[in-house]
Amino acid sequence: MTDGKSQDELTQLAEEALRAQPGCETARVPAVAALPDAQIGRNWEIPNVVLGDSLISDVDRAVLSVHRRLGRKFHLV
Repeated sequence: MTDGKSQDELTQLAEEALRAQPGCETARVPAVAALPDAQIGRNWEIPNVVLGDSLISDVDRAVLSVHRRLGRKFHLV
């Protein structure tokens, strides 16, 4: 069972988790987006990330990890 979060709450959680990853301190998550066909479970995605001074390889790896970890805990309401 996952906890429901608003788009703003989930965006903030995703950004904090992303910035905590090695090499991603300057990356930013502008917003998470709802998946159109998903009703329950992992019904959101991180479609865009602002890299800042971070390397794309670091951010790419971190986004996958953050989405997987937060997706197990939260769904978008």
